[in-house]
Amino acid sequence: MDPEETPEHEPEVFDMLAAPGDGIPSVVHDQAGLDEVIAAVRRGTGPIAIDAERASGYRYGQDAYLVQLRRHGSGTHLIDPLGCPDLSTLGEALADVEWVLHAATQDIPCLADLGLRPRLLFDTELGARLAGLPRAGLSAVLEYYLGVSLAKEHSAVDWSTRPLPQPWLLYAALDVELLIPLRDRMARDLQEQGKADWAKQEFDALTRFSGPKLKTDPWRRLGGASKLRSRRAAGVLREVWQTREDIAARRDVSPGRIVPDATVVEVAARAPTDAASLATVNTKAEKSPARQRRATQGLRRHESEWLAAVARAAALPETDLPVLNQRAEGPPPARAWADRDPEAAARLEAAKPLMKALSMTHDIPVENLLTPEVLRRVLWEPPQVASLVSVEASLAALDARPWQRELVAPVIVEAIQNPASAV
Repeated sequence: MDPEETPEHEPEVFDMLAAPGDGIPSVVHDQAGLDEVIAAVRRGTGPIAIDAERASGYRYGQDAYLVQLRRHGSGTHLIDPLGCPDLSTLGEALADVEWVLHAATQDIPCLADLGLRPRLLFDTELGARLAGLPRAGLSAVLEYYLGVSLAKEHSAVDWSTRPLPQPWLLYAALDVELLIPLRDRMARDLQEQGKADWAKQEFDALTRFSGPKLKTDPWRRLGGASKLRSRRAAGVLREVWQTREDIAARRDVSPGRIVPDATVVEVAARAPTDAASLATVNTKAEKSPARQRRATQGLRRHESEWLAAVARAAALPETDLPVLNQRAEGPPPARAWADRDPEAAARLEAAKPLMKALSMTHDIPVENLLTPEVLRRVLWEPPQVASLVSVEASLAALDARPWQRELVAPVIVEAIQNPASAV
């Protein structure tokens, strides 16, 4: 889309959505209130807007601390999962109802923990990407389709706080206020672009989403971990990282609030054996004075546990220490392809401009046409005979949707048959 052009349905002046049309509902804390919510949503009609608020960065894990619902004829409802930890009866009432969420992968896991799992779904964030919008955040999408701006000043607060402040509840209610009309406008746009079936396939796949894949050895991904040059130091890092996880889980606090990542790596590098040497651990690697203070306090508060972690690592036999360079599952990082397999690197280089052209043709981000991981896997180990049938089969085995296979398979076949002449 030409940046100078403004679509007919895109308003040029945005109104700030300041308050829910029905006011801020009371928060439901008990079974009696939940029964009333269930009765109300059963009386409603059409899709239901759903959102959840977590305490990311404050609490250990990704539990929901507030659930918001809105349905035509039912109104808006706010539910406190601390008082209503089992929402499976609500889930049963919504079994055949289409759920409307924004960025559904963020909320599906914590909602599932409460007994809520969608069977029909419309994701306005993913829909915005498929529709070719330049920005897919909720406020930006509301501006594009409805001419309404949404304040996001409370998006990163500690939602485990009790009681929840009234301004936060206002923000939470507004998050679902316009999701249904937004869904309707977006669905019409997708239909007009010929992408409605593509979106339907994507939304159906989301109903089976269970959460991000668990990373192997997550301690390896701490910033600076690659600078540790011995297996013993890597073993210390593993023990200190796990100790921080245990403390965080016990206290129900985000691990970074125990001690930040850079300090964990610094402890592993120094391997202190007593309180005096632990006290010399440099916390200056933390980027702010507040993080440095947190690191110093965390080291002092849990001094015995850090020293015990170092001692456990020191006592491990060499055979039990982690290897420094663990072989990752799947293809190596793309930057290593030229050295590891020049032919695969040539295929990848040939695919990049073809994927970019396909993205521009359909006005869909490259990563939504096909995830980079799937593309790399197919190009790293392509079928022995490169044909549309064989490539589509490889893509299907990696869970690419039918619409993705139809669009991208010809590009992959072309890249395999005519790799880049130079890498």
